[in-house]
Amino acid sequence: MDTMRERFASTVSRLLDDDPRLAVVLAEIGKDGFADALRAHPDRVINVGIREQLLVGVGGGLALTGMRPILHTFASFLVERPFEQVKLDFGHQGVGGVLVSAAGSYDWPAGGFTHMAPGDVALMDTLDGWTVHVPGHPDEAEALLRDAAAAGDDSVYVRLSAHANAAPRAIAPGRFLTVREGRDGVVVAVGPMLDGVLAAVEEGEGLDVTVLYATTVRPFDGGALRAATGVDAAGAAAAGTDVVLVEPYLAGTSTAAANDALADVPHRVLGLGIARRELRRYGTMEEHLAGQGLDPGSLRERIAGFLSRRR
Repeated sequence: MDTMRERFASTVSRLLDDDPRLAVVLAEIGKDGFADALRAHPDRVINVGIREQLLVGVGGGLALTGMRPILHTFASFLVERPFEQVKLDFGHQGVGGVLVSAAGSYDWPAGGFTHMAPGDVALMDTLDGWTVHVPGHPDEAEALLRDAAAAGDDSVYVRLSAHANAAPRAIAPGRFLTVREGRDGVVVAVGPMLDGVLAAVEEGEGLDVTVLYATTVRPFDGGALRAATGVDAAGAAAAGTDVVLVEPYLAGTSTAAANDALADVPHRVLGLGIARRELRRYGTMEEHLAGQGLDPGSLRERIAGFLSRRR
């Protein structure tokens, strides 16, 4: 199976052939994947070198001319380092584009914390109007990338990861997918966290919970969450509602969105994800998951413990 980044390069290279409005802007990282596209479209594949602020500035400039720019580098260099440019060159100027990141929260542990961005989605949350996709499989990444490229002048952030689920799901952009139904609570698994969540809740006797799969986290599909928790159109629920969010970035990033969706009914929300404390070890991706309490065994213990404390 190819990786999400490999699928990104092949998919966008084909899109460049079909849509003259598209342009790709790189900051050295990922350039090899676009070597053929550069030869075919030298005016629409632009490598600015290791200049991330310029990466975003060039993308914003292209958008001002009516182009649909697709910007790519590691999340720490795409969202965190040039955040002022994202805020001003896209948001303040009122133009849209597609930001596609890699490396995520801990994809390349040997790169150290300079190449990790667990706070990227929370940071993008401070801006208005951004759609945020978090695919869990290369096939889903392709579908979401195609949707983003064709999204008019909207602003879209696509968070790719080396961490992936074993199989794709029949996702729809903007919608949560129900992959398991239960009565004792709802677990929202974001992107590559789905396999671990399913392993956690199905282990042994299993937990009687509904699992929603989220590959678009902004806008947050509050309607799907309300439906899964059994809240009716009048806002009535038979009992308190328990929700666990399992996100591959900063813990609690979507807690406010879940609270807003259930504001009219009694509910509890537990946000699981990457802690604020820095793990100052390299290790492997699997060891980072375990260190953050996001491996199946830890997830089962944390989810079961939360549900057992129901009021």
